[in-house]
Amino acid sequence: MRYYPAALALSLLFAVTASVGEAGTPEADPRAAALIAQGRAALKAGKVDDAVSAFEAALTVDPGHSAIYLDLAEAARREGMQGKAIHYYRQAQEREPGNLAAISGEGEALLEKGAVEKAKRNLSKLESLCGDKCPETQALSAAIAALPVPKVLTAEAVLPDAAVTQN
Repeated sequence: MRYYPAALALSLLFAVTASVGEAGTPEADPRAAALIAQGRAALKAGKVDDAVSAFEAALTVDPGHSAIYLDLAEAARREGMQGKAIHYYRQAQEREPGNLAAISGEGEALLEKGAVEKAKRNLSKLESLCGDKCPETQALSAAIAALPVPKVLTAEAVLPDAAVTQN
């Protein structure tokens, strides 16, 4: 009888842990799913404002669905607002810390903003999570490799004029 409470607590812990481990990504609310589909169609048609409106409406219906944040980030990147896109990617990562699409998308948005070193950190995070073979790692790696190599200017390349003029 002395060990009964401890055994009961441990069995409850294992039962809860097992059930949480089996839970997959939650499906979107059907109303939100319809709005997401509408927003993706608008984004494909080039109507970014309509897409953002649909995604934001879906977000009010189902605020816990992280795929909506990825869609909002994509729309923000198309509008040229990389800072806003990075915010949405980070919101998705807060909800799902191992979301590879959010990490990769944030890295690409950082590249578009000019933060190459931060994008390389995202690449190393992706490599540690899924390796070199996953599509997210390959996409971010290709985006980093496609960057133009900056010209390095050395002191020897810039020599002062040898002519001295008198005032």
